Amino acid sequence: MKRYGVNYPRTAFGLSLLVASILLVACDRQQPEEPQGQAVNVGVTRLSASTIPVTTTLPGRIVAYRTAEVRPQVSGIVLKRFFTEGSDVTAGDMLYQIDPAPYEAALNQAQGSLAQARAQARIAHITLSRYQKLLGARYVSRQEYDQASAAAQQDDASVAAAQAAVNSAQINLERTKVTAPVSGRIGRSLFTEGTLVQNGQSDALATISQIDQVYLDMTQPGNAFLALRQANASGQVVSGKGKAAVDVLVDGHPQSLHGQLDFADVTVDKTTGAITLRATILNPQHSLLPGMFVKGRIDEGIRPDALLVPQAAVTHTPRGDASVWVVDSQNKAETRQVDVEQALGDNWLVSSGLKAGDTLVVSGVQKLRPGVLVNPQPVTTPTQANQG
Repeated sequence: MKRYGVNYPRTAFGLSLLVASILLVACDRQQPEEPQGQAVNVGVTRLSASTIPVTTTLPGRIVAYRTAEVRPQVSGIVLKRFFTEGSDVTAGDMLYQIDPAPYEAALNQAQGSLAQARAQARIAHITLSRYQKLLGARYVSRQEYDQASAAAQQDDASVAAAQAAVNSAQINLERTKVTAPVSGRIGRSLFTEGTLVQNGQSDALATISQIDQVYLDMTQPGNAFLALRQANASGQVVSGKGKAAVDVLVDGHPQSLHGQLDFADVTVDKTTGAITLRATILNPQHSLLPGMFVKGRIDEGIRPDALLVPQAAVTHTPRGDASVWVVDSQNKAETRQVDVEQALGDNWLVSSGLKAGDTLVVSGVQKLRPGVLVNPQPVTTPTQANQG
């Protein structure tokens, strides 16, 4: 029987050749590594301080500059209404006519009483004049003369009282003509012809609102108001002389309606923690009506040495922390934590973390890590920064 043996050395040599071939092929397929220390191209801009206007936009409500509730000052039946509801009226315009007949009669009676009092006073003065002559001739006593003098004075007082009654009756008669106390736009009439109205009644006949200029009452958090005062005191914000200018925004859009800030309330509301600011706004076209909700943009002054950073250069964490990339003197990337106050156009107003002269990375930040070498390329406009 023939036996076959196994050649172990030859088999091991073949396996070694196979493994070496596989390793050579794998090495040939590996990609070459990126050279270490290659600079990353980034777009940069050099920060410079600028002077910017400081404005605050606050919610507010329109209030009529002047409001007059028209009420009767005499009682009677309304005979006629002379105005159109919702129209503009001028101070002194006739609005209602109350029945004047009772007041005409009262005036006539008062005038009659005045005539009677004047006649009585005339007789008293004639008598006094006679007694004065008789007193000199000793035909009347001093007591009789004094009594005549007192009677004349009493009749003079009666004339004055009667004259006052006539004046009062004339005033009441004039008040039957209800006129507009101020100029403005009159609302709906709450009383019609034939209605009995009373002097001193609580319900107004109509209401007139002066709206050729209006008030804008705005609310501002008390802490924001205090922060502005502190900024003014420190010189961070410089306020102009005179009253601050105010522009009106409707649905977020500026209107051709301007005014000035009149005053800030002296107390803080206990429930809201806010203060009230009032501005006077010119409203020649009557486009702003009482009760409207609008916003007021207040020009609070200027901020010198402000740093504006393109929004594209600022990244925010989920917690709201803001940071930027800057290039140091060795052209290496460095991250900075910054505090941003508000957005101004395409920029953020930065209050801390940066200074004038810093080189800010505005494009290519995705490739950066702290300490990496960069090749800064100047970018001068926000458009170029966004294109990077």
